[in-house]
Amino acid sequence: MILGSTGSVGTQAVDIVRRNPDRFRVVALAAGGSRPDLLADQAVALGVEAVAVADTAAAEATRACLSDRGSTAKLLLGSSGVAEVATWPCSVVLNAITGALGLESTLAAVNAGRLLALANKESLIIGGPLVRAAAEPGQIVPVDSEHFALAQCFPRVEFSGLRSLAQGIVGAQTAELSRLVITASGGPFRGWSRGDLAGVTPEQALAHPTWSMGPMITVNSATLVNKGLEVIEAHLLFDVPFEQIRVVVHPQSVIHSMVELVDGTTLAQASPPDMRLPIANGIGWPHRVPGASTPVDWTSAHTWTFEPLDPRAFPAVELAATVGATGGTAPAVYNAANEEAVAAFLEHRLAFPAIVDTVAQVVSEHSGAAQDTGLPAVYAADAWARARARELITRAG
Repeated sequence: MILGSTGSVGTQAVDIVRRNPDRFRVVALAAGGSRPDLLADQAVALGVEAVAVADTAAAEATRACLSDRGSTAKLLLGSSGVAEVATWPCSVVLNAITGALGLESTLAAVNAGRLLALANKESLIIGGPLVRAAAEPGQIVPVDSEHFALAQCFPRVEFSGLRSLAQGIVGAQTAELSRLVITASGGPFRGWSRGDLAGVTPEQALAHPTWSMGPMITVNSATLVNKGLEVIEAHLLFDVPFEQIRVVVHPQSVIHSMVELVDGTTLAQASPPDMRLPIANGIGWPHRVPGASTPVDWTSAHTWTFEPLDPRAFPAVELAATVGATGGTAPAVYNAANEEAVAAFLEHRLAFPAIVDTVAQVVSEHSGAAQDTGLPAVYAADAWARARARELITRAG
């Protein structure tokens, strides 16, 4: 099952499946609906039983494309349709939907007992307590390259999803852990000061030096909001306190994250920047997929560098750690405000530095730390944050 099949992660997952027909079969696909031709092509190539489209306005275009290609796949509509296919009988659900939309599908998949390969970090971040309560030990495998890397750095026992380090990944040896170190490429503006960032254009922000991703995550990587989200995700996945999670800039993006132990040992996972490796790990779990990615060429000279993060130019990471420690619905507010601010930036309605400024302002006005974190409360906080962010963006314009 591939949710978000027409996006960056989804198309790479389809590529892995098509190169390994003896290992994988896809029963259903889901997408937002903006690329009906591609979605129909995928449905025919994979012979899926169902296709779900989140945007009901794209229903007719998708239906026509499926019909033109002779597909008999059942068409489901809306976010409820996407969540429904997430419960269909299968071994693994890959959730690569972008943004808060993925929460409903994440909960549907884990409640149905499916192994969840999670690329949609937002669903874990905004619905952390809900997802943690619903998921069984070992039911979630991270697909983000950084969290995939962290899991690889605990080779003593197999990764066990949302179980804490004490109960799962390193067993009784939890006392050996000193900290988790998450690497960041630094994005296209590495080394820039806050003043330098004032005139950044969407075109510049979308020109990531290392990774090829969708617009939202690419801008998030430029602001380092994405890294802030990953800090919260690491806390939720590995049950490690925020003070034991660090971010370091590594422009080459070969070491994807590290685990530091109390004796000074650091364990690192290294591979060229290719998302097919963590994707293959997620959909093939617990088995590795041969040839999923090209390894590091150890016959050539390499220089890998590491730099501290500049919190003045890129305050999103510290803000995310504060939000994560606050808990409640604060992470949902952080994520929702950011999605609205990024959309405004891409439409030339908001300056680049104002993205995180807007998020910080909305977060500062939120008083939901002790609120109920049930689904209605999460969605209410999400809606409030979006509305408030839009008000601030309009004023800024």
